[in-house]
Amino acid sequence: MAKKDTYDAGSISVLEGLEAVRKRPGMYIGSVSRKGLNHLIYEIVDNAVDEHLAGYCSLIHVVLEKDGSCTVTDNGRGIPVDMHEKGMSAERLVFTTLHAGGKFDHSAYKTSGGLHGVGSSVVNALSVYLDIKISRDGYIHHDHYERGIPTIPLEGGLLPKLGRTKTTGTCVNFLPDPEIFEKTRFSATEVKSRLHETAYLNPELTIRFEDKRGDATEDITYHEPEGIVGYIRDLNQNSETLHEPVYFKGEADGIQVEVAFQFTNEFRENVLGFCNNIYNAEGGTHLTGFKTTFTTVMNTYAREIGILKEKDPNFTGADIRNGMTAVVSVKHPEPRFEGQTKTKLDNQDAARATGKVTGEQLVLFFDRNLETLKTVLSCAEKAAKIRKTEERAKTNLLTKQKYSFDSNGKLANCEKKDPALCEIFIVEGDSAGGSAKTARDRNYQAILPIRGKILNVEKATIDKVLANAEIKTMINAFGCGFSEGYGNDFDITKLRYDKIVIMADADVDGAHISTLLLTLFYRFMPELIYEGHVYIAMPPLYKVMPKKGEEEYLYDDKALEKYRRTHKSGTFTLQRYKGLGEMDAQQLWETTLNPETRRMKRVEIEDARLASSVTEILMGSDVPPRKAFIYEHATDAELDV
Repeated sequence: MAKKDTYDAGSISVLEGLEAVRKRPGMYIGSVSRKGLNHLIYEIVDNAVDEHLAGYCSLIHVVLEKDGSCTVTDNGRGIPVDMHEKGMSAERLVFTTLHAGGKFDHSAYKTSGGLHGVGSSVVNALSVYLDIKISRDGYIHHDHYERGIPTIPLEGGLLPKLGRTKTTGTCVNFLPDPEIFEKTRFSATEVKSRLHETAYLNPELTIRFEDKRGDATEDITYHEPEGIVGYIRDLNQNSETLHEPVYFKGEADGIQVEVAFQFTNEFRENVLGFCNNIYNAEGGTHLTGFKTTFTTVMNTYAREIGILKEKDPNFTGADIRNGMTAVVSVKHPEPRFEGQTKTKLDNQDAARATGKVTGEQLVLFFDRNLETLKTVLSCAEKAAKIRKTEERAKTNLLTKQKYSFDSNGKLANCEKKDPALCEIFIVEGDSAGGSAKTARDRNYQAILPIRGKILNVEKATIDKVLANAEIKTMINAFGCGFSEGYGNDFDITKLRYDKIVIMADADVDGAHISTLLLTLFYRFMPELIYEGHVYIAMPPLYKVMPKKGEEEYLYDDKALEKYRRTHKSGTFTLQRYKGLGEMDAQQLWETTLNPETRRMKRVEIEDARLASSVTEILMGSDVPPRKAFIYEHATDAELDV
């Protein structure tokens, strides 16, 4: 009998409730890697922080339990447990329904970290179990879920009561699901950094962190009454500062604005933006408003006190911000974000509000603190002077090399000129470079081979960095300059390639080269990473050739294990790739270059403070902190032995 293909109502599948989350977890938490795993904790913590912002919660307690679960307790009002119009307890609605929460109603929360109402339910969906105890209205109410499904019968539509209490608050314990996540061990370092950051942004909040997984319990309390001023001191603790941190706050158009800044004797700018306690890695309108107004005000002062004469051009924004460390935090009732990572604030009223508060408060401060004003302007003056000298004399080491990179035979450029369509692969060694040049699609793929390991920029002086031939070739190839030195002339709009792909061997040396390149990009061209242009190619480790069936590439040992479970030994031949140079052009195209079949990881930075300090520890000259870091994180390492 012929098979009947039907397409009717029965063919349409509906993902009920939280099934959608388990099916596509990356849509809700970004990824199923360690970053996504830690995000589960942040979702629950952010709910507690929203309670704090509403004026009801003063303490949050986060515990990484011995069994791998996490417990988050707060002393807020407790999640509502009364009957909802939907016919069940409000708590159960929050934990089982997407887009259910108190953040849509401004009477409950004026500002909140997320407006999607998905946090609690997503954590529930991606956990083996979630257990919740709510202290409210004189009773402890209890609920329990397994993989998002409630297991406790309701009593008249309401939660069962465990006993009486005089306190209020919510306690959530959950265990991440190993079926969903690649790893289920939380990163204590990242969680601590995020909690510390949250404490800086909320000076009246106390956050206690416990890690019970080791031999001895780690117990830290974060309470930062100085707020973002303390954050600035922390960011600049290893730098020579030129004045005390400057702090101001204000409100405009219903948006609260809080700013702290300090100048250091370093020619680098570090301006961090936050909206409703969430770090905006890609910046946004609040940073634009702050930077623009700061530049305008400082230029006005420079003319008033005679640093700039009538005929002198204004200082550029880069001149004025050279040496600046700043934190700009806004509380917005209805934040909108753009970009794939949702980390760039898009509200135009945030730019106006930040600009208005900055303009008013800066004038009030500098009118009373002339010495600090002169210190800040002297930084701008020094930066502008050297920039102008460079422009006149053309002594910038990069401009000397402007046209040499194509003629040195290294860069095999692509034919298309539209940056949005082009990608450049940085390849280790001439052999892999030769194969890559043959294999690529020369229409839109450029190949840049580099010889050996580049300079470790964390340990080198600026003149050594700029004198390094490999680094100069890369800077010139990318086309957007360099954000260090007195000129600070990095311009992301001039980037010639949408994707910069590090293509190194899948071994220790390859990992070292990738790390050195990432250090270079992070320290001197951070916008490349923040705006999502940097990728790491994932070449396969193995090729399996069965006696029957198609050949397959396997990208890690897990994939090999899985293959071995379904194929008997002796039925296939295994090839291990030690490096990209071992592949012919066709194999390199199939595995690493072809957009249809290749695998790549995008490099992202979630925590700016942590990224900076870890780079300093791992790539800097000081050995003892590096040893301590390696010792502490040995359990997180993946070994290829």
